[in-house]
Amino acid sequence: MAGETGNKDKKDARTVAIALIVLVALLFIGGFFSWPMLTEFNQVYLAPGVGIKDAAVIAFIATVLVLIIFAVASGDGIIGEIQFILIGFFAFFVVLWLLISWVF
Repeated sequence: MAGETGNKDKKDARTVAIALIVLVALLFIGGFFSWPMLTEFNQVYLAPGVGIKDAAVIAFIATVLVLIIFAVASGDGIIGEIQFILIGFFAFFVVLWLLISWVF
């Protein structure tokens, strides 16, 4: 009985590790292929300055990515933390939005 549970836990841990390795590999591959687009984005949009509209888009993307990482890393996952994530999302978004438009 205990051996079956240990084997199941090992199999689950191995599956999660493989999924994380695949996701990280896909992230690096996506970053590699999007590098030319990101450099062009930098030259076109960030060189002359970022306005309120562009800052809102950048802040939204940054906020969503950070909060997804926080939700996955938390113990309950995305569903158990949704009430805190929504409040944090709006606060984080507004702060990032205003700071990006102010700095750039």
